[in-house]
Amino acid sequence: MWPLPHAAPKPARESEPGVSGTTGRTTAILAILQALCCSFRAEAAAPAHRYTVSVDGSLQWLQVEARFGHAVDSVTARSRGASRFLGEVQGCERETSIRMRNRRMMLPDGGIRCLRYTVDLDRAGSENRNARYLSPQNAIVSPSYWLWRPELFDDTTIEIEFSLPDGMSVSVPWRQLDDAGRRFQVGRSPESAYAPVVFGDFDFRELEVPGATLRVALIDTRAAIDNDAVMDWVQATANDVSLAYGYFPNPSPQVVVIPVDAGRSASPVPFGRVVRDGGETVELYVDPSRPQRARLDDWTATHEFSHMMLPYLHREHHWISEGFAQYYQNILMARAGAHDEEAAWAKIHAGLERGRDSRPELSPNQAATGSVRSARMKVYWSGAALALMADVTLRERSGGKESLDTVLQRLQACCLPSPDTWTGPGLFQKLDSLIAEPVFTLLYRRYADTAGFPDTSEYFERLGIRFDEDRVTLRRHAELADIRSAMTRTDMPNARWRDRLATVD
Repeated sequence: MWPLPHAAPKPARESEPGVSGTTGRTTAILAILQALCCSFRAEAAAPAHRYTVSVDGSLQWLQVEARFGHAVDSVTARSRGASRFLGEVQGCERETSIRMRNRRMMLPDGGIRCLRYTVDLDRAGSENRNARYLSPQNAIVSPSYWLWRPELFDDTTIEIEFSLPDGMSVSVPWRQLDDAGRRFQVGRSPESAYAPVVFGDFDFRELEVPGATLRVALIDTRAAIDNDAVMDWVQATANDVSLAYGYFPNPSPQVVVIPVDAGRSASPVPFGRVVRDGGETVELYVDPSRPQRARLDDWTATHEFSHMMLPYLHREHHWISEGFAQYYQNILMARAGAHDEEAAWAKIHAGLERGRDSRPELSPNQAATGSVRSARMKVYWSGAALALMADVTLRERSGGKESLDTVLQRLQACCLPSPDTWTGPGLFQKLDSLIAEPVFTLLYRRYADTAGFPDTSEYFERLGIRFDEDRVTLRRHAELADIRSAMTRTDMPNARWRDRLATVD
């Protein structure tokens, strides 16, 4: 086709945009005003509430000045008991009558833009379950007891700046905004539990693992512990999770490690949990009397860090997140060299059998309601069975190009850390949208509301894994032997990170 001839330019009229002279200047001015208007609308749509928090050196009192992005007529704290720790409350500019109704400060008609109040930090800190272990130089006080805030909308942000005495540090779950570690932005996230904020003279370190910087607070308690060894252990177990797809799923989580008297517990790490509250926190309790080797052999930290590969799920679907973490803690510890391939499959098989024996009359969704007793193993291992099934299916049908690892990597790239609480079906639909053919939704429909336990025997047979009491046999020429080996081995350069630990008993 011949090109169309260019039309002759039409003479410009003064009323047309883009011409020189007065009209051009008018257009430019209008463009500037429009940009200013859009900027104003954007700023108005996303007001920032800015808090300055001052802490006294004895950890007795906390003073807060809140300057709101717009006039507010009430503020609340998450904890219903927060008013018990309130001291003086007043407006910044003039005397303001503040009335309390339950856990809400009722402010004057028309609202206020600035509020000052004090909090009894010592009493609020006593609410923490580990207060009895802490040295006098440390306090763990959830913001639920001292952060009084207005109603938050999706586009509202809260920035908090701490004013601390010399020698005092603070550890929070929020995004850091400065190099000094004093100014933070509270993110929108599920409020799964009360987040910890640590004040005092504690060992704070930033530990590097692939794709992330862990902000680790090792709390000073009355028990002596080798801080360097504990930090090595935290770094090693977080590195385990990077072996799923090459990097850690959260770029900068808070990690709080608390040495505790484990009492009769046989575990060197008697408790751990992930808290999603303005950010993501991993809390780990360690027994200071146990050696480093015992901590490195323990699964708790790897399990908790593995939770960060999924978003927070509604309580009735926790069996999925717990199960995926159970599956990965064993697969990843094998990849890291903490135990061999036979041991990994033995642990997975034993766990699945415990899940099978747990309340066989219930479905996984029924077991996870929280009102059912003696169903803990079903909750913890039903999801592990589905993770195993999905992993094998993806690897087999793609010739090893896809796996549970690659799907979770895509989930991380699009959606994590997530500010929302997800449902199990919603998560599985999203995972299926990241692969060519559905796998996860089909598994959910088949097993989530079905009494009993998913049957994994065919998968073990095809993988060439046989169990004779406590003995595991791996068949070299099994149908899916190559897939079995690929699941517990990795060629990632950080796979043998544990071998480089300087302190191992």
